[in-house]
Amino acid sequence: MKIRLGYACISETLNSNYKTYTYSNFIKDKNKKKLEDIITSNLFHLQELLKYNNKNNIHFFRISSNLIPLATKKEVNINYYTKYKSNYLELEQEIKKNNMRVDFHPSEYCVLNSTKKEVVEQSIDILKYHYNLLCYLKVENPLLVLHIGSKEFGKGKSLTRFVNNFKKLPKNIQKVIAIENDDKSFNIEDCINLSKKIDIPIILDYHHHTCNPSRQNIKELLPQILKTWKTTPKMHFSSPKSKLKKEYRSHNDYINIDEFMLFLNLIKKEQVDIDIMIEAKKKDEALFRLVRELKYKSDVIFLDETTFVV
Repeated sequence: MKIRLGYACISETLNSNYKTYTYSNFIKDKNKKKLEDIITSNLFHLQELLKYNNKNNIHFFRISSNLIPLATKKEVNINYYTKYKSNYLELEQEIKKNNMRVDFHPSEYCVLNSTKKEVVEQSIDILKYHYNLLCYLKVENPLLVLHIGSKEFGKGKSLTRFVNNFKKLPKNIQKVIAIENDDKSFNIEDCINLSKKIDIPIILDYHHHTCNPSRQNIKELLPQILKTWKTTPKMHFSSPKSKLKKEYRSHNDYINIDEFMLFLNLIKKEQVDIDIMIEAKKKDEALFRLVRELKYKSDVIFLDETTFVV
């Protein structure tokens, strides 16, 4: 089976970040040109990130949701496509150059099963924004990763709200959503039960699973998780900041190689190609440190800088 490693949003090596622009500052400045300049800068920054990924054979990357500031603010009402067509074309070409898999993971403000109407409406706007970006970039096999969200009034009612609100989404957006287990409320069994109702893929976040385990053994659930995918399955892996209870749910700067090898032994029994998103605070530095340790401590065979077979 082939494993591709990826990282999320920003590069420690490039030591740069997306520019932000708050709504209060936008109102104070009354300067749409400033916002347009920030968007141009962010699109250029993403292009540099994608070039860096291609140069280092990183085939799997999560794009930051902060790419277009204030995109979902109706009061701002900015067209974030027409003026930037050439930027999106360049980004599309960079993504396709090395067949890079890219996706989005909308923020914690995207709660599709909220009990508050205004939050659900905002969440739908957030999903539309991310979906539009996937279209502008002409991403193949587009994906938006969501947590199930609120557990208000109990799991049963919360799952029902998710199903009901999911069915209100445009069909094209429904087709790109995947759900991920979280570290507090909804475990991987909850995701499996939800997937059976609305036929969407499941992302196993292994660290979240250790924080919020299912009753059933994960070995028995893996085939069901993998079966939900029509493309290469995606999983998340991170190591806890500390074994202490109060810090266990937080991500470490790096990946614990021994924990990762145990995870590899778990998934390799399925013999299915999998893309693994490394969710560590040191981003690409954590990815490449993991690669060096794998070469030293394991017998996996690397095909390039971030792809190996087990």
